[in-house]
Amino acid sequence: MTERRAILGGSAFEEQIGYARAVVDGDRVHVSGTTGFDYTTMTISDDVVEQAEQCLRNIGAALAEAECGFADVVRVRYLLPDRADFEPCWPVLRACFGEIRPAATMMECGLADPRMKIEIEVYARRPVK
Repeated sequence: MTERRAILGGSAFEEQIGYARAVVDGDRVHVSGTTGFDYTTMTISDDVVEQAEQCLRNIGAALAEAECGFADVVRVRYLLPDRADFEPCWPVLRACFGEIRPAATMMECGLADPRMKIEIEVYARRPVK
């Protein structure tokens, strides 16, 4: 039987909606769509680039708890209400994923809260021990 465990990130949304920040399923790590909220204060910047940076900090924390990191990411999805906001985020995203080169998709869609300007979802594969 493979290991399956939930990783909670401290977001009020996890409890209100009923999901986990990430799920470890054997060697696979599924990180939920993650927004730019600082979960310790439940605040969010108005700036899309700052939101992207916070998304990555939140994702990085979940990956670390799953005993892996950004180098283990194999797939990333970017969700934005306004596709014009994507390009300003490229330098931040490239700094994180540029050497890793995961498969990627960007989608323009509505998000759950109008303050949210970007949501990022990743899949990773934990290193074999």
